[in-house]
Amino acid sequence: MPTTAQVNTTCPYCGVGCGVTATLENGRVAAVEGDRGHPANHGRLCVKGTALHETLGHHGRLLRPRVDGREVSWEQALTATAERLQAQRSAHGNACVAAYLSGQLLTEDYYVANKLFKGFLGTPHLDTNSRLCMASAVAGYKRAFGADAVPCQYEDLEEAELVVLVGSNLAWNHPVLYQRLKVAKERNPLMRVVVVDPRVTDTCDIADLYLGIAPGSDALLFNGLLAWMAAQQKLDDVYLQRHTEGIEQALAAAQQSAGSLQAVAKACDVDEERLETFYYWFASQLHVVTLYSQGVNQSSSGTDKCNAIINCHLAGGKIGLPGAGPFSITGQPNAMGGREVGGLANQLAAHMDYHTPGARQRVSRFWSTEHLSASLPDGPGHKAVELFEAIERGEVTALWVMATNPAVSLPNGEQVRRALAKCPLVIVSECVAHTDLLPFADIVLPASGWSEKDGTVTNSERRISRQRGMLPPPGEAQHDWWIICEVAKRLGFAEAFGYAHPWEIFDEHARLSGYENSGASARLFDISGLSGLGQAAYDALAPIQWPVTRQAPHGTPRLFVDGQFATPNGRARLLPIDPRLPQQALCERYPLRLNTGRVRDQWHTMTRTARAPRLMNHRAEPFIELHPEDAAEHGLEAQSLAQLSAATGEYRGRVRLAHGQRRGEVFVPMHWTDCFTGQGRSGALLQGITDPVSGQPESKQGAVALRRLPIAWQATLLVAQADESPAWCDSDYWARIPLPGCTRWQLAGCQPREDWLATLANWCGSPASLWCEDAATGRLRAASVIDGQLRWWLMVGPPDELPGLAWLAERFTDAALSQAQRRRLLAGCDDGAADAGPVVCSCHQVGQASIVKAIHQGDTSLEALGARLACGTQCGSCIPELNALLEQERPHARTRQATDPEMA
Repeated sequence: MPTTAQVNTTCPYCGVGCGVTATLENGRVAAVEGDRGHPANHGRLCVKGTALHETLGHHGRLLRPRVDGREVSWEQALTATAERLQAQRSAHGNACVAAYLSGQLLTEDYYVANKLFKGFLGTPHLDTNSRLCMASAVAGYKRAFGADAVPCQYEDLEEAELVVLVGSNLAWNHPVLYQRLKVAKERNPLMRVVVVDPRVTDTCDIADLYLGIAPGSDALLFNGLLAWMAAQQKLDDVYLQRHTEGIEQALAAAQQSAGSLQAVAKACDVDEERLETFYYWFASQLHVVTLYSQGVNQSSSGTDKCNAIINCHLAGGKIGLPGAGPFSITGQPNAMGGREVGGLANQLAAHMDYHTPGARQRVSRFWSTEHLSASLPDGPGHKAVELFEAIERGEVTALWVMATNPAVSLPNGEQVRRALAKCPLVIVSECVAHTDLLPFADIVLPASGWSEKDGTVTNSERRISRQRGMLPPPGEAQHDWWIICEVAKRLGFAEAFGYAHPWEIFDEHARLSGYENSGASARLFDISGLSGLGQAAYDALAPIQWPVTRQAPHGTPRLFVDGQFATPNGRARLLPIDPRLPQQALCERYPLRLNTGRVRDQWHTMTRTARAPRLMNHRAEPFIELHPEDAAEHGLEAQSLAQLSAATGEYRGRVRLAHGQRRGEVFVPMHWTDCFTGQGRSGALLQGITDPVSGQPESKQGAVALRRLPIAWQATLLVAQADESPAWCDSDYWARIPLPGCTRWQLAGCQPREDWLATLANWCGSPASLWCEDAATGRLRAASVIDGQLRWWLMVGPPDELPGLAWLAERFTDAALSQAQRRRLLAGCDDGAADAGPVVCSCHQVGQASIVKAIHQGDTSLEALGARLACGTQCGSCIPELNALLEQERPHARTRQATDPEMA
């Protein structure tokens, strides 16, 4: 009998922390939809979330442990891990050992990792990839409020009178929050939205005001706002007097750096009237939310930028109220949960720090580590960038990486790879079989993935949610917490790591949060109200926002309502901010400003999202986005191939033209790796320059040069097999694009190829069965069919000449091609089939050409397009692009209606 069940869990992508309802049929996840009962998303889900079930399966998963490249048993792998870690400690001391973790881990995984490394191995060097996205926001909150405490909740976006989005392409990076804000704005016509961003992004679709500031000028913008508020007598003197300190120094610094409104407008490169409108709106409204993200954080002065924003909220009393507060939106699903348990190198556990008097002794007492020779470290360890510098220097000789890919994501990527190659012991816990990091690993430990992991995560609004395991891990994969505990036991710490279930770890974490947490040493992070749940209550845990205590058993939606902060005197601090320019300076050799970021349908280094082919259709290749006039100056046009060069490396991608890109600036995506392209890693272009307070890298303001790639040929190759490093990867440009049933390779070379048919036979292992060639233009189409099955298909020519590839991809799944299908192979499409164009709506796979055709036929509204094509009717992520197409194509539709009697 078929069995069907539904499980409520949490999405593993961004920091929104959406609830997910997964439908299980006969032991597999058949469908995923938004959990209507989850307060983070109320049933909404972006396209990445709705495609989660398409990313599952055993293909491409790590299934067995490996030691020195050889598959071994778990006992052998765990013993080798423990013995080699101990050998490094014995030879070089405790501090030679390090761990690099991830916001993809669950809180329970994070907790035992931090406990093992800091508490029992005695090394401070445990950091996380959250350093790359949230460290400056954390440092800003701690300086201002005395704690890493996001004051707001998502409902504040819907209750605000003004929402300011700074350095946040919300429409692409946190699409469910964008949809919530969009709906709130439609319901409240008086709500205003301001977007502050060097790029015109899809988020501007709901903006009442756009400020396209010069990159890196955020602190000056908000210093100017603080000075303007004071000049216009818009400061909340009562709030400042009762609840804050430092306004005099902060205001003096703001006035000195900002000067006049005209000076700020000139320095930020924005229109003076628009700037004053923003200042007036902010100063005149009490219910203001400023939502900021990586465009602020990823800077060599990111912490100061965060505090410049916070200063303005404190000065206006715009905090602790419904619809008011400085709201840092998190990048990863459990970046906040990792910080709760001490996942950053400058933390201990439960939001305790090394510099807090008595904190180190308190954690040591709780963990009972006083008797160990390797007691808790005396001070903070290396933060992410400096950690890999220490590895290259030979100071750190053993590194355990869990659920992240530093060979791709860190800046100065070549230095990171040199460090990994030099490190005597590299241990990697990973769930997929192919990443850029794995070639550097001495020990590989197969870990469980999203549908298998069981534990908790904390989202951007401090909401703890359960991520529930639904399927058994494939092969011999194990949960991260289990792997860590088993290694700890073999290191001699069995008593402290004898957990049998994640609820026991969570219970200990909750108890530690409340341990000696009262009186003068009280800490804001406290979930002691969730201790003692037991397994059944833990399994049934509903989403809840911390603090959760006896006094607040149902959680705390909004912080600082009473104006009391987590500082020793209970007052929030305004800080004097001296704005600083980006440290990666432009010069004659590298004259263009580089910006990096996410694209709509991808996540991090694509190890999960690329397993769902439809998520590859929106942006299929690495690209370089620039203004059309800059492209013309460099002899480039749309879809040509180009190369960016920086002091640290190179990047190759396809050119995209965007009028919303500022002159003299380029944007590249952060996702592509050596598994998906050649020379397409954004980290190769960035220097390892960091914020001196937070240690967060300056990933938004690189310096690069641009040139055309001198291409002699381009080709598109579709193959049935999915080899990771086939012969054609020697091409000067290549990109691997998974499709249903086959793999697409986009190729280009700088030297002509004389005999394509011989090359193809050598590359693909089978000769061409069909081909047609135009020697005059250098065009060729060919295919190989063996025993009635399509093995490969090639077109030599630019990709804009491609047919829609859906029909061709389906042919790779046919057991035997019909004669009619063979006749259509070289054309690449069925009789009468039209190319739907680049995919705009990933949910329903609707292409741009289909949308434009529908608009020309009279479907000139979102509603009409949705009714005809279904685009924009599911997650809503494509709505800004649909609106742009409507605006662009409506005049053509009106012209056609005026001249076509049938349409009229």
